[in-house]
Amino acid sequence: MYQPLADLLRPQSLDEVFGQEHILGEGAVLRRLIASGNIPNMIFYGPSGTGKTTVAQIIAKQTNRTLYQLNATTASTADIKNIVSQLDTFMAPEGVLLYLDEIQSFNKKQQQSLLEYIENGKITLIASTTENPYFYVFNAILSRSTVFEFKQISAEAALKAVKRAVSYLEKRTALRAQPEEGALEYIAGACGGDLRKAMNAVEVLFSAGVPQGDIIALTLEDARAVTQKSALRADRDGDNFYDLLSALQKSIRGSDPDAAVHYLARLLEAGQMQAACRRLMVIAAEDVGLAFPMIIPIVNASVDMALKLGMPEARIPLGDAAVLMATSPKSNSGHVALDAALTDVRKGKGGDFPRHLQNMHADTYTMEREQGYQYPHDYPNHWVQQQYLPNELAGTTYYQYASNKMEQSAKQYWDAIKGK
Repeated sequence: MYQPLADLLRPQSLDEVFGQEHILGEGAVLRRLIASGNIPNMIFYGPSGTGKTTVAQIIAKQTNRTLYQLNATTASTADIKNIVSQLDTFMAPEGVLLYLDEIQSFNKKQQQSLLEYIENGKITLIASTTENPYFYVFNAILSRSTVFEFKQISAEAALKAVKRAVSYLEKRTALRAQPEEGALEYIAGACGGDLRKAMNAVEVLFSAGVPQGDIIALTLEDARAVTQKSALRADRDGDNFYDLLSALQKSIRGSDPDAAVHYLARLLEAGQMQAACRRLMVIAAEDVGLAFPMIIPIVNASVDMALKLGMPEARIPLGDAAVLMATSPKSNSGHVALDAALTDVRKGKGGDFPRHLQNMHADTYTMEREQGYQYPHDYPNHWVQQQYLPNELAGTTYYQYASNKMEQSAKQYWDAIKGK
């Protein structure tokens, strides 16, 4: 029966787990917990292929606990009841270790069905999820568990696993691998931190290769073919999609054009052009804003052009927009002012309109004059001193001129006119 290479090479000890030194290295908290044998309820959070299932199996082995594995995408409450029925029997005299993969797929009732047993210690729960547990795991479970984050595997750590896989397959096939320069490094980098994908890629290279005597060539071209787009994780319902959008915006806000085009490229390669377009328009108003007001119609035109062109040509105006915004002066003063005003409005602050600002159509022409409204265009520089905020908020300042050239020019202009 066929067994995937990733399963054949699954680490049997913590020392064989790659890339999680922050929680499993010498002296790290999780490693010390496992060594103590006192295993609390835990949630493993992180991308696929980073070792969550492997570590759970190692814990069961090192603590001599009966291990049950369920995947929440296919399991039901009946499966949990079946495990519960074996508690306090010879099948599980010391309780069980339950590894529940993809716990976010369980609804609230299903998650709550575990509470009684994880509280009395008969079930030690290790749940795993690729989504942020603080959003997807119910508080009752979360408050009884310790969260450990598994990081995306670095290319350096992945390369060690790739070389181990090549060595294993050489022994199994009695062939000597001859990797082209950069081929193994390409697999390690292109797997996107997912060691399972890296193992699969190595296995495919060996299976598809044509041996020449006892030598099998592993070419860079083949490596590219078997790993194409494997590093792209941008599922619209997942954290990684929103992480990409966040990284794009923060890179532009931080005025780093290189990072900006990198994250834009990842979104476009993952087929998320429309999401990228929407976020670029948000950035234009939120992060460049009044420092360069013309950025808004410029980015809007770039997005409109991209949507009309479609990929691959759409990348041209979108790249221009990303770089232009990353290298533009920045200001968030406009929306910060509005947010401050919204805070007061939501607190019920405001009161009646000043009489001279009320709608003239509610009065006769002569009464409108009696309101005391002074028409700014009738005055020098089209400005006259009068109150516009409600009495309750008179004198409140929401907008602060930012330090960029555009807003400082406006400030100097109005300071001169208003005699400040």
